[in-house]
Amino acid sequence: MDQKKIGAFLRTLRKEKGLTQETLAEQFHVSNRSISRWETGTSMPDLSLLVELAEFYHVEIREILDGERKREKMNPEEKETLLKVADYSENERNVLMKRTRIISVTGLAALLLGLVMGSFRLEEINPPLMCMEGICFGLAVGALVTSIFFTTGVLATIRTHSKARKAAHILRVVCPVIVAICIAACIIVTVL
Repeated sequence: MDQKKIGAFLRTLRKEKGLTQETLAEQFHVSNRSISRWETGTSMPDLSLLVELAEFYHVEIREILDGERKREKMNPEEKETLLKVADYSENERNVLMKRTRIISVTGLAALLLGLVMGSFRLEEINPPLMCMEGICFGLAVGALVTSIFFTTGVLATIRTHSKARKAAHILRVVCPVIVAICIAACIIVTVL
């Protein structure tokens, strides 16, 4: 797939319609910069936008991906399949974002609780509360590491490289293990 060729084709299609980058950006609710990046081949539109662009320009997705015209009309079955794939991709992204938000909010709450506990000098009052402070900081660090793994795609890589049955089990184990290690490390650091 030649992104430069695709970008040049997208620019040609836009100019054939007599549109500026600004008007096209407004049409698809993206920034002018996104249109510019697509047309220079620096980046590619999301799959859902590719479907919309193909429909808007009356070309097939395959033509956009090849960077040249092939046929006059898009096959309705192909369009429906691509829309389903785009919806699936969007749903997966939404699930990822929801999980990341939950983990991040949990980590932030644990961090704030740990900071509050640390400011009261609890180790002088009650040593077990000092362990609670370590647990809070460990939970915060574990949530941060897990969020990083989610957003960078490390967990997705683990899932794709393991067998289907093992993937769900691995993900259910990896995240809590990361958090447990961080909690243990922070308890040790706090107590020492």
